[in-house]
Amino acid sequence: MRTSTFCFFLLSQVLPGIPVFIGTSTGPDSVSKGIYFADFDEISGKLTRPELAVEYQNPGFLAQHPTRPVLYACGLPTRAFGDKTGAVAAFSISDQYALGLMAETSSKGQGPCHVAVDPAGKTVAVANYGDGTVATIALDENGKPGEAAWFKITAGSGPHVRQKGPHAHGVYFDRSGSHLLVPDLGLDKVLVFPFDSAGSRCGEAKPALSTAPGAGPRHMAFSPDEKHAYVINELDNTILVAAYDGKGGFTPIETVPTLPPDFQGTNTTAEVEVSADGTLVFGSNRGHNSIVVYRRDAQTGKLSHVEHQDCGGKTPRHFKLAPSGKWLLCAHQDSNTISVLSLNPITGKLGDTLRTVPSPSPICILFAR
Repeated sequence: MRTSTFCFFLLSQVLPGIPVFIGTSTGPDSVSKGIYFADFDEISGKLTRPELAVEYQNPGFLAQHPTRPVLYACGLPTRAFGDKTGAVAAFSISDQYALGLMAETSSKGQGPCHVAVDPAGKTVAVANYGDGTVATIALDENGKPGEAAWFKITAGSGPHVRQKGPHAHGVYFDRSGSHLLVPDLGLDKVLVFPFDSAGSRCGEAKPALSTAPGAGPRHMAFSPDEKHAYVINELDNTILVAAYDGKGGFTPIETVPTLPPDFQGTNTTAEVEVSADGTLVFGSNRGHNSIVVYRRDAQTGKLSHVEHQDCGGKTPRHFKLAPSGKWLLCAHQDSNTISVLSLNPITGKLGDTLRTVPSPSPICILFAR
């Protein structure tokens, strides 16, 4: 008993609690006030009750600088810009993980919903859902954003009632940092732009990855080797599998459903993630309120169904796998909670909800470095 206790003590010193930042929706029906902070224990799966880290309006999606203690969020500016656009805000992260507003700048569009930082740490990109605009913003040596270096207004539509115009829903840099990828829900395309990190600018668009008409691509995730991309489609509840050549080129492979065949209700998908070892792909269902799990073939990229697991709350807007790969944290926008589910990395199966903590309107979970 004494030996096991001593070993546990040593392990707890090696694996301390992991800081977690939580982006939220602060709309008129929300009780959220900004970005929240919690602590996650990888050993027990315990998540502390989130506390307010900094007040900010609608800090939905979060991203962290690759080398600097800086957190980025898209949201609404503290003082309205003259063109009435949304904002990208930068927050300094203290040693105790408190946040302080460094700067904010225009997102160059309406309804910013997603941000990403390039691998070099010189640029933050933002997707604006409201008008489909995409922008890249240069960062100084401290990670502070300036004015937009480049922005793109796209055009087009799709067959679904929600596709009357472009709706950029995500921004992703590939591993080399040479391309910016933009799933656009309104256009049924993942747009591909060559990217120059030195100038924080994109070039003319390359051929896009097209989904089925009316699919509504929302978010995407790469396999660790970046040979395959997984695009989750919000409107037709599917995941598109595509090969990626590392040079901005995609080849569709297959499309799989996120819902069980007997489900009759209303549903939209939200998030997709690939496990760190590349063996599993996860997607969230808002309506069915579940996480779908697929096993990935490393050679072909194809997916085989593992299970659907109840996510432990209502409207799983976002989820994140813990660094150990043994837990999944799920943010439930409409039940104002975050649930912790265990994950067996060998079988790929999720356990029942281990615990649930109150959290106001959570829509993004970020494990801080």
